[in-house]
Amino acid sequence: MNAQPRSASDPAAMFDLTGKVALVTGARRGIGLAMAQALAGAGADIIGVSAQLEAEGSDAQMSVESVGRRFTALRADLGDRAAVNDLARHVLHKVPAIDILVNNAGTIERAPAVDHDPDAWDRVLEVNLNAPFFLAQLIGRQMIERGRGKIIFTASMLSFQGGVLVPSYTAAKSAVAGVVRALSNEWAPLGINVNAIAPGYIATDNTKALRADDSRNRAILERIPAGRWGEPSDLSGATVFLASRASDYVCGTVLPIDGGWLAR
Repeated sequence: MNAQPRSASDPAAMFDLTGKVALVTGARRGIGLAMAQALAGAGADIIGVSAQLEAEGSDAQMSVESVGRRFTALRADLGDRAAVNDLARHVLHKVPAIDILVNNAGTIERAPAVDHDPDAWDRVLEVNLNAPFFLAQLIGRQMIERGRGKIIFTASMLSFQGGVLVPSYTAAKSAVAGVVRALSNEWAPLGINVNAIAPGYIATDNTKALRADDSRNRAILERIPAGRWGEPSDLSGATVFLASRASDYVCGTVLPIDGGWLAR
């Protein structure tokens, strides 16, 4: 089922993604799944990427197809540089144009800095920083040729703060904020919007350990003015905004969706 684009005189048309194709990494669950659902709801077809994404019958596929959009499932280990390159080559060969790239996939390692395993450090940076940069580089070349495109990174509260027991994750997410600004400086004049969403404390698998720790959970909730953990769906509006024409003059921004955490 193909929805018709809204009239340009309709304010909602600014957020209409009908006819667009979005590549979303980490789309199998959590934040990435919510982002894919939001983009599909706004009219985009979705290419979902995850290391363990089911070829058929995934939650992502069912939710995207339930709103009449197309879904393509691709598996890739974003901790493997060769796999990232292969993914980009495959997508660019098979798909006429990627309009929206959502660099969301991530991983985390919790350990004191003095005990942080070097291999774990390398993998966290590979998945959270290197893979997003190189996907943006490879997909971005096509966007530059076309003179338009939207790239959204998933940053973090630890793009602004140091965190506890997650030095590799903090290093990666702090660097993501810098990469967003650097790419925006180069690509905004070429018609490419590069921005990031910085989720606050969201109830996902990555934060399960924090929510299970009564003292940490209580301390986190006491600092959030909204008084609750965020849900992946809380990121939906920002995702559609940054993927749409409504954000055409938004460049190099890291947008916190945090229930007020950073304002505290």
